Amino acid sequence: MQPIHRNRLRSPGLLSPGMVSPTLWLLTAGLVAATLDILYATGFWALRGVDPTRVWQSIAAGLLGKASFSGGADTATLGLALHYLIALAMAAAYFIAARRLPKLWQQPWRYGALYGLLLYAVMNLIVVPLSAAPGGGAKPMLWVVLSLLAHVLLVGLPIAWCARRAYGLSAPLSARRRPVPSVR
Repeated sequence: MQPIHRNRLRSPGLLSPGMVSPTLWLLTAGLVAATLDILYATGFWALRGVDPTRVWQSIAAGLLGKASFSGGADTATLGLALHYLIALAMAAAYFIAARRLPKLWQQPWRYGALYGLLLYAVMNLIVVPLSAAPGGGAKPMLWVVLSLLAHVLLVGLPIAWCARRAYGLSAPLSARRRPVPSVR
């Protein structure tokens, strides 16, 4: 009778290195970032008496304008779908860049944080002003500060961590893209 090794008793989990394709990590990154971000936004405004439906409709307002707020559950659902689609696009952009720039997945804490700040700036200084969303005036300073932190911690870092898992830890050694050390 052969002894049973402890390693044979463990089955590889879904998130075990080598078990998940980069595409699945990309989807995970988009879903996690979108979920954490929408929970933050919904929770922040709920504490101020704003119904979650209104928060989600405000996302759809980027496409529909003021009409979004009279669309009920349909425009709230559209807002949620758009939110997840945008987060998936954000994750895809990082993953594409990380394939060409290995430092993005090798140093996820640094570059994920910077990516979160970049996303905040792009969304608030370019995308929202160019959208059909009605201008809501000045935002409360607490919202701005917490949103910056949320984009770093809840969006940028999860995306970068998933890219690390996709390209650094889950890929076979032969497929990992590592920089060639320079000889000086």
